[in-house]
This record gives sequence, C-alpha cells and structure tokens, in this order.
Amino acid sequence: MTLIQDQKTAIADVTAAERAQRLTDAGAAWSERIARDESTAALTYKVTGRGVGSVATEIQSGKHRFLVDEPAALAGDDAAASPVEYALGALISCQVVVFRLYAQGLGLTIDEIEITAEGDLDVRKLFGIDESGRAGFQDVRVKVDITGPNTPEEYENLRQVVDAHCPVLDVFSNPVPTSGALV
Repeated sequence: MTLIQDQKTAIADVTAAERAQRLTDAGAAWSERIARDESTAALTYKVTGRGVGSVATEIQSGKHRFLVDEPAALAGDDAAASPVEYALGALISCQVVVFRLYAQGLGLTIDEIEITAEGDLDVRKLFGIDESGRAGFQDVRVKVDITGPNTPEEYENLRQVVDAHCPVLDVFSNPVPTSGALV
C-alpha cells in the first residue's frame, strides 16, 4: 500500500558564488528586518500529523507532506523513516545549514560537507518493560566531513561556532519546555 507517492523535488546545484550570495543576502535581510523590528526575530513553526496505516504518520508542514513510519519490528509498515531517524535527519540538515552560514560569515570555503549522526536508543521504556531509563536517545554522535582549502584548525573552530548556534542541536542538548493537551 502506498500511503504517499514518492515526490522528489530536484534541488538545483548552485555554484559556490551563488551559494555565497544567497547566504549573504539572507543574513543582510534578517539583520535589517530585526533592526527595524526585534519582534520579527521570533518565529513559530506549526506542523500537523495524521495517523495512517498501522503506526505511520502523514506530516503536513506548510506546502510539504511527508510520511513517518516504523520498521515492522516496531509495528510499522516500514514505508518511511522512523521518528527518531527524522530527528537525526533534522539535526544533520540543520547542521549543514549552519555550517554553510557560518563558513560564509567567517570567510571559509566548504567544497563538500557530509554529516553522519548516530543515536543509541533503548526500547525498554518505549514498550513499558523498564520505566527507569530514558525513552529517547541515550547518546548521539555527529561526525562532520568537510572538504575545502582551509586548515583543520579553521574547520574545528567553525564546528565549535556551529555547535553554539545550531537550533536543532540546541533542542537535542538542552531541555525544552514542552506541553501537551487533548483537544
């Protein structure tokens, strides 16, 4: 059963100069906007999910739709990545954005960037077998592979700057007040 058709939007390759211009323009636009009205710095994101299939969820985020599922061993149909895989994917994609943004700001060049995230999860709490552990990741490891002309020390400094400014890494690293309600 196909729950959502594969919809792959091609992302056009951009040159380093085009990427640099887009990053510079975006940074300047946000700086100007916030300087005029600080309240414009506060963004609210809204995403809606609807249960489908065995345990899958169809997510709607603005004009974008995607499916989240579980492998068969976790009662799913294995029709899409799992919630925790999407969480790691969100971390990786946020890191890519922030690496590019701060590399541009620091005058560094990233020819290519590839990031791998691994997370360790113990399912005993999920299934109510043992309530003493965490339901989420016990440990997450992020490995960044950057190629470019700068020194390893410059890229390490960049990594530290990125880690201090990456919103999704912040969500992983710090408790976030979260509330829930039945409506």
